[in-house]
Amino acid sequence: MLRAAYFAQELLSTFPTSLGEVSLVPTTGGVFTVDIVFPSPQSDQKAANGHYQTTQSARLWDRKAEGGFPEVKKLKQLVRNVVDPLRDLGHIDRGHNGKEPGTTTDEISSFMSTGQSSTEKAEESI
Repeated sequence: MLRAAYFAQELLSTFPTSLGEVSLVPTTGGVFTVDIVFPSPQSDQKAANGHYQTTQSARLWDRKAEGGFPEVKKLKQLVRNVVDPLRDLGHIDRGHNGKEPGTTTDEISSFMSTGQSSTEKAEESI
């Protein structure tokens, strides 16, 4: 629970106005997942027409599937890729070649359309 609270605090500090909420759901058995709910691409148009906004969700991290907890840096990048893909996270985005995997425009667009990172897609194809 302490680690989950730390991650929540980090996300709220980094994305103070971009996240509607961060919720912690206590459970047993070592379960740790990070899910995000975000407006569907068509929701803005529907909202303008007076219809209810639609949402979609994606699992950003699953401890069992990924084999452990994410680094805060990675979690922030995953959340950023959904809530504000063009946002620069400063030193977090700096890698040996200037950008970390999963932060290119093509990878972000792919994630938004499928809900899967390029790493997950590569693992599925193996």
